[in-house]
Amino acid sequence: MKDKETKILILSVFIAGSCSIIYELLIATASSYFLGDSIKQFSITIGAYMAAMGIGSYYSRLISDNNLLIKFISFELLLGLVGGLSVPLLYASFAYTGYFQASSIILTIVIGFLIGLEIPILSRLLEKYYSLKINISTVLSVDYFGALIATIIFPFLLLPVLGTFKTSIFFGLFNMSIAVILLWAFSEVISFSKKKILWLHTVFVTVLLGTTFVLSNTLLNEWSNSLYTDRIIYAKETPYQNIVMTKHKEDVRLYLNGNLQFSSSDEYRYHEALVHVPMNYVETPEKVLVLGGGDGLGVREILKHDAVKKITLIDLDPEITRLGSENKNILKINKGSMNNSKLKILNDDAFKFLISSHELYDVIIIDLPDPNNPSLARLYSREFYKLVKQHLTQKGVFVTQATSPFFARDAFWTIFSSVKSSKISNVIPYHVNVPSFGEWGFVLGANKFFDRNKWNLNVSTRYIDERVLHKLWVFGKDIAYQKLEPSTIDQPRVLDLYLKGWTYWN
Repeated sequence: MKDKETKILILSVFIAGSCSIIYELLIATASSYFLGDSIKQFSITIGAYMAAMGIGSYYSRLISDNNLLIKFISFELLLGLVGGLSVPLLYASFAYTGYFQASSIILTIVIGFLIGLEIPILSRLLEKYYSLKINISTVLSVDYFGALIATIIFPFLLLPVLGTFKTSIFFGLFNMSIAVILLWAFSEVISFSKKKILWLHTVFVTVLLGTTFVLSNTLLNEWSNSLYTDRIIYAKETPYQNIVMTKHKEDVRLYLNGNLQFSSSDEYRYHEALVHVPMNYVETPEKVLVLGGGDGLGVREILKHDAVKKITLIDLDPEITRLGSENKNILKINKGSMNNSKLKILNDDAFKFLISSHELYDVIIIDLPDPNNPSLARLYSREFYKLVKQHLTQKGVFVTQATSPFFARDAFWTIFSSVKSSKISNVIPYHVNVPSFGEWGFVLGANKFFDRNKWNLNVSTRYIDERVLHKLWVFGKDIAYQKLEPSTIDQPRVLDLYLKGWTYWN
């Protein structure tokens, strides 16, 4: 019996260690999705979490040894409930309150405090089985091993399969297994009345979490509908981002992590400016590289140029390129461009691809999401643009979308400065008005000088032509050039400036 009790308690330590790190990762990940700047969100979460664990560990001394097992089971029931519902509560906070960051910190502190109680109490429960030296080493080693397993399966299994919402509930249920196992294993030493109350609470929390898990798709749809005014026709959380597509009459819109990527009513303005301006300055653009742009709208414009023989598209998220290739709503907009024989699609990180590839291109189109987190900010750095320059032919031209010079003026001119610091010969900023976005900016870099007002193209367009071209280079006083330091890998200045600009307007 003694051996059985020991194994049960050690198993409880393992489960507790696994759940504790998962809750921390979930809260930080959800915060990064909604607020951007993952480094800041993970730092806040880890800091608040560790401090709360320390407070919980300190106050565990105030818990008497009387009915210690019952108290531990009670804490686990509460932890399973709060931890399991942490992400659903954060989703609700984001949709229905203006206090997401505060909600995140409060949940982190509550969960951290409860986890801080776990290890000291488990150590005390194991006192009668081991000496102090063996007891502490056993508890900590098993707890750390549980945390290791959790950190491995979180990015490679849990997020891809379940997403943050369902993972939270699943681990709440996993956490509940501690209460179930202990109530079963130590049934004889717990009084009938106490056991009855604990079982009732266990069943209640388990049913609540189980019901939430079963209804999770419905709840996520309701949550999504509260954020988007138009009807949602597609929603999926991938390991990289949250994807939502909406439709109102004929207007289809794609959102990544809540940020609008395009509206079918006016996306042609953006994509014509993105593609045809750089293509205008290359006499025979045979090889084109597209970084991002997995929706195929930029590729649609590139294919209008007969000289193009090969297009390589690099997009990190396979789900985006799948949508671009298969979704009937997007196929209608991109004209089936993602299934063209000239196109080669690779699901890879743009930075990694440029480091490993040695191929040269006549035109490079950078159509990446805005730099709202550190991972994306490095793709707007001096180092990244130096890599881009290395992949251009002698006649080559590249362009990067560069966010809004109106809503994020400092971020736009920082991107301009970063491109310029890559030492490419000719750097030109330009902008276009896209009604669904507002004023939007681009930065062009070329290995040669040219007359930027000369329109050489004979392709069908809905917006851009020689008359419009002359206006693209003109920046009004409120968005005019500002001299700013470039953004680098080590100092991603564009990230803070971007978040500062958009936070003000939002």
